[in-house]
Amino acid sequence: MLYNYGSINIDHVYRVPHLVRPGETLSSRSYRQVLGGKGANQSLAMARAGGNVAHWGRLGHGDRWVLETLSTAGVDTGQIELTAEASGHALIQVDDHGENAIILHPGANHGFTDARQDELLASTAEDDWLLLQNECNALDRLIALAEERGLQVAFNPAPMAANVLRLPLERCQLLFLNRGEAAGLVDQDEQAPREQLLDALRQRLPEVEIVLTLGQEGVCYQYGDTRLDLNAYRVEARDTTAAGDTFIGYFMAARQQGADIPASLRLASSAAALCVQREGAAPSIPVISEVEDATRGWPDLELREA
Repeated sequence: MLYNYGSINIDHVYRVPHLVRPGETLSSRSYRQVLGGKGANQSLAMARAGGNVAHWGRLGHGDRWVLETLSTAGVDTGQIELTAEASGHALIQVDDHGENAIILHPGANHGFTDARQDELLASTAEDDWLLLQNECNALDRLIALAEERGLQVAFNPAPMAANVLRLPLERCQLLFLNRGEAAGLVDQDEQAPREQLLDALRQRLPEVEIVLTLGQEGVCYQYGDTRLDLNAYRVEARDTTAAGDTFIGYFMAARQQGADIPASLRLASSAAALCVQREGAAPSIPVISEVEDATRGWPDLELREA
């Protein structure tokens, strides 16, 4: 089983001709309110890929509709706590090129207590997976306790912030990083070559698997002396909001089902390519049948050993 200690946000999505500039007032072309949050997105993606995932989260009473959205997709919502606090929420701009800018308020996502963490961990078994993002509180304690219980920890340090540098990342089995997050972890320039970033990551975290997503440049996997590069599908992006979350959910579902690393990378890349052609966060995450149908005629992605 995979347990996702993850954020649940209500996304307010505005379609704009360009991302708003300082001092500018900009009219949006459309507005939608949808389920979001990196945690919820990743749970949805994993469930829609056919994986077994239980979500650990906190949600304001007024947003109970989220439970139906998650459970209908196949996510176990039994441990989502309803609270009088406001749910986490995000204001999202999406421009004509599919790029986005996000303002995030954590709300209930930052209300986990030590007692609640202990209660959640009590339901786990050795070798279960724990998936984390950087949108919930008390990650340092949870990572340490998860290791003590024999859980395998996968972490996506997004949004990247100073607290990530203080976390015991060496206790993680797997890190999902984009270029900016990788550069922040190893104090490199974001435009540094991927090989330079991967070398620095291997030096800092030699026992941790690294999945480095690079958008249109593809994805790299590194563990020990193994380094794999996979190119990306060339598609016209409408909205990149949940692409990384889709990749992570599909990768973890493939891995849970026994797929090897190349197959997991290929499936996750295909799902992300389909995701960016749609608008919204949760609504853009495809189900596995859609990925299989859409990519049936697509060429195989080139996998290279570096």
